[in-house]
Amino acid sequence: MKPNFEAMTWAELRAYVLKHREDDEAFQAFIGRRSPDSEATWYNFPMTEEGRQQMAEVFRRKMNGEL
Repeated sequence: MKPNFEAMTWAELRAYVLKHREDDEAFQAFIGRRSPDSEATWYNFPMTEEGRQQMAEVFRRKMNGEL
């Protein structure tokens, strides 16, 4: 019996998807909860070595919760 994905919190659904990676229905429910593009932060780094370094720094700061 499948869990009720709509009743799960975002954290519970994320944990379920990570544990049941083959469950396409759960993955679709998880993706459906993502922020709309209008709320997304877009970065436009040049495709140069400096741009790649800047991008890596932003990713590092995001992963550490600094942004």
